[in-house]
Amino acid sequence: MQTQLKVKLSFFNFLQYFIWGSWYASMGTYLANTLKFGGQEIGAAYGAFAIGSMISPFLVGLLADRYFASEKLLAVFSLIGGGVLCLLPSLNTFLPFYSTLILYCALYTPTLALGNSLALTHLEDSKTAFPRVKLWSAVGWIGGGVTLSLLHGEQSSIQFYLAGGMSIGLALFSLMLPHTPPKKTSENISLGELIGLDALSLMKKPSFAIFIGCMFLICIPLYFYFVMMSIYLTELEWTKITLKMSFAQVSDIVFMFLLPIMLKKFGYKKTIFLGILAWVARYFCLGGSVNAATLSTPLIFAAILMHGVCYDFLFIAGQLYVDDEANPKIRAACQGFIAFILWGVGAFVGTMLAGKVLAMYELADKTHDWAKIWHVPAYLSVGVLIIFALFFREPNMKPAEKEAV
Repeated sequence: MQTQLKVKLSFFNFLQYFIWGSWYASMGTYLANTLKFGGQEIGAAYGAFAIGSMISPFLVGLLADRYFASEKLLAVFSLIGGGVLCLLPSLNTFLPFYSTLILYCALYTPTLALGNSLALTHLEDSKTAFPRVKLWSAVGWIGGGVTLSLLHGEQSSIQFYLAGGMSIGLALFSLMLPHTPPKKTSENISLGELIGLDALSLMKKPSFAIFIGCMFLICIPLYFYFVMMSIYLTELEWTKITLKMSFAQVSDIVFMFLLPIMLKKFGYKKTIFLGILAWVARYFCLGGSVNAATLSTPLIFAAILMHGVCYDFLFIAGQLYVDDEANPKIRAACQGFIAFILWGVGAFVGTMLAGKVLAMYELADKTHDWAKIWHVPAYLSVGVLIIFALFFREPNMKPAEKEAV
């Protein structure tokens, strides 16, 4: 039964991230070149996902935890979301497109938390099985990007039809997942519980407060990559952009396997430090690729392939750090809080700033001064790196030592 469950959950993660990978990386190119949106409008569009992430805890907490089975909510959200995605190509002006995209993101982002919760509820050996199941999310993202490239859809509305069709497929498949009834049918849920404010008690620890602050700050330069990368590559006249960008997820898979080794040998501080350092190196590589002649392509691919270190050593390691620091009573609240800060507030600020910088350095011929653009997130990342290195303290026990206790 567990083997069958793992296969189902793996395929669910594949479909879920195939959808995301089909449109998220390429949307900037579509908005800039096809709809002719400006930099601030593109930044705001990417901020729709952040708004969805801030709405998500309320939908999950109020519906999944109290009234409806998780697999049924997954089906409903995915079905409606698929329809909304298929509506986006008909919207050619900013406000209708933006408001509809917010609606879609508010439907999609709860499925991320619901899928994780469902998997952790039913997997017997979750510490071992869950990471293996989640690996298929990276494979799904690669699949979405590669499929879009093969369809030559980076600058067209094909990306939304592809994602919408797969979302409807995910809705149908969700009904095959194990029944997961609501957990708190008779309890009142506070606002603080919904967005993880119970975790604020941990902010009394200086290192935890520094960690949360640095995670929020690194999200600001982080979103320059997602908002701008496809636009940059399009202006360089690259083809099959999403296929080439999907090498980032290959790197993600490799470094996911290396993460436990790093944590065991070096602990949280050095591992997370390397994650932030990778963002610094990524942006200096991109800045250096501008007008670099024959070195341009190698530097860009180096930046893409750093994704595994950038993501796994920073955010996955960070989630494990939070899990170790929190006691069991507030562990779920802490994970909700960090998700709200990173993918909600941090993402919103980051995408808005990225859009403003993109607009600021737009040239007369509608291209951009990329050397100046890439140096903005590079130096912001350097600032975060210095703060983290100076003020964060390694927990009393390393991850490997905690497991032995």
